[in-house]
Amino acid sequence: MLRLTPVVKNLLIINVVFFILQQFLSGVHFTEMVSLWKFGSVNFAPYQFFTYMFAHGGFGHILFNMLGLVFLGPLLEQFWGPKRFLIFYLITGIGAGVLYNGIEYVKVSKVKNAVENYVVNPDPEAFNRLIVENIESANPEIYDFIELYAENPDSKQLEETSKSYARKLYNEKHNYGSMLGASGAIYGILMAFGLLFPNTELMLLFPPIPVKAKYLVLVLGGIALYSGLNRSAGDVTAHFAHLGGMVFAFIMIQIWKNDRNKFY
Repeated sequence: MLRLTPVVKNLLIINVVFFILQQFLSGVHFTEMVSLWKFGSVNFAPYQFFTYMFAHGGFGHILFNMLGLVFLGPLLEQFWGPKRFLIFYLITGIGAGVLYNGIEYVKVSKVKNAVENYVVNPDPEAFNRLIVENIESANPEIYDFIELYAENPDSKQLEETSKSYARKLYNEKHNYGSMLGASGAIYGILMAFGLLFPNTELMLLFPPIPVKAKYLVLVLGGIALYSGLNRSAGDVTAHFAHLGGMVFAFIMIQIWKNDRNKFY
């Protein structure tokens, strides 16, 4: 029978309470307030680095994250003790958010520079390149406009319209899109488990086969890195947050290994 340790139990309760509040407080935009928005966004607030890891995007999202927490978390809490486990969970979760937001900030900065350069030197070819390189999926009307602008390169009206599209592109990249979920911390737990108990076999849900923890960590880490670098249109998963949780987990494990006498 599965036994929940104190910290894991309380984390589970907090996540469930947050999820319930998301359903009942949608009218006051509770989810938007606790989600992690990009640096510089009008919606960004520092406290979101903490709150985002307790909110989720749907039942399936919270279900799989909490399964990871309740199956692997108690073993680590028993191994480390409640204080160290809680510190580990929070730091990997916050660290995942910091890494994800840092990468998004770099991406948005590149878009900002590209838009500023285009506004100074607009032409149909440059506009086409700006859209192709910075929009993962666009409304078909933008491609109709690209074709129209290419056919009328000297039109000042189309030139001004293209500048408006460019500025809108930056505003969307800058102000829209948030992250939420415990996945960063859960991937951190998985990394810790793989480092501390590498040969322990874990039973996958899909497909239901046993896999050693060390191999599962390598596979999931590789998937997170590949998916983050090769993000497809419509993919809303924060892959770099998953990777960030694993990176911070690895760093913390190494620090604690070199300082065995310090509990937390």
